[in-house]
Amino acid sequence: MNLKNSLLLILAAFIWGFAFVAQSVSMDYIEPFTFNCIRCVMGGIVLIPCMAALNFKNKSKQQLTVQIATANSGKVMETSEQNNVFFTKDRKTLLTAGILCGTALFIASNLQQIGIMYTTVGKAGFITALYIVMVPILGLFIRKKVRGFVWIGVILSVIGLYLLCMGESVSFGRGDFLLLLCALFFSIQILIVDYYAPKVDGLKLSCMEFFVCGILSGVCMFLFETPALSQIFMAKIPLLYAGVLSCGVGYTLQIIGQQKVNPTVASLLLSLESVFSVLAGFLILGQTLSGRELAGCVLMFVAIILAQL
Repeated sequence: MNLKNSLLLILAAFIWGFAFVAQSVSMDYIEPFTFNCIRCVMGGIVLIPCMAALNFKNKSKQQLTVQIATANSGKVMETSEQNNVFFTKDRKTLLTAGILCGTALFIASNLQQIGIMYTTVGKAGFITALYIVMVPILGLFIRKKVRGFVWIGVILSVIGLYLLCMGESVSFGRGDFLLLLCALFFSIQILIVDYYAPKVDGLKLSCMEFFVCGILSGVCMFLFETPALSQIFMAKIPLLYAGVLSCGVGYTLQIIGQQKVNPTVASLLLSLESVFSVLAGFLILGQTLSGRELAGCVLMFVAIILAQL
C-alpha cells in the first residue's frame, strides 16, 4: 500500500469529518437548502481550474502521441475521428451520470443537513457512515455478491445504531431517522458513481454532480426558505470550509489518493470521517458522548471494518 496516497485519503477523511462542525454551526445563521446550494456551487467552481489543468495535461500528451505517430498520417486521422465520435457519446453519458449523481447527492446532503439540526455532530458522522454497510446490501439487487463478513457487519451496525441513537430512554429521534435516510441515499449515489466512474472522467462527473445538487438546492431554497445576504455573510466561514475544503479539496485528495490504493482500503480509510466527526464535535463544540453512545460508535466502526474485509 502506498503510504503517501494513504495519508492523502486520511487527510480527506479528516476534512470531511470536521465538515460536520461547519454544517452544524451554519444552521445558526442559514437554512439547510441555502447552505447546500452555496456549498455545492462553490465546490463546483473550485473544481473548474482542476479540470482545466488536467485537460491541458491530457492535450499535451495527445500532441506528443500525434507527433510520434506522424509517420502514418492515415492512422492518426482515423484515431482522431474515433475520438470525436467517442467524445459525443462520452458527453451524453457524462450528462446522464451527472444528473443522476447530483440528484442523489441533493437528497442525501439535504437530509443530512436537516438531520444534523436535531442531533450531535458525532452521532451524525457515525450514522452517515452506515452507507458503507448499506452499499453491499443494495448491491444484492443488481446481483453483486455479499460475503459473510458484511452480514456480521450489518448485525453489529444495527446493535451499534441502537446504542448510539436510543440512549437511556428508548426513542428514535427525528434527526437520527433523517440521517439514516441520508445514509441510504448516499449508498444509492455511491452505486451510481460505481456504475458510471469507468465510463466518464471522475473530476468532470464530480463537478457536474455539485452543480446539479447546487441548482436543485437553490430551487428549494427560493421555494421553502427566505435567504438573506446578511445571514449568508455571517455563515461565510462554515460555507467556505464546506464548499472549498470539503467539496473541492477533499474530493481532489480522494481522486489523487485512490490512484495507487486498493479501492477497498481506500473506502476504509475514508470511513475514518466518522471518527474525526466525533473528535471535531468534542474539540470545537464541546459535545460529548455517553459511555453507551461511545460503545455504539465502536460497534459501528467495527461493522465498517468488517464490511470492508
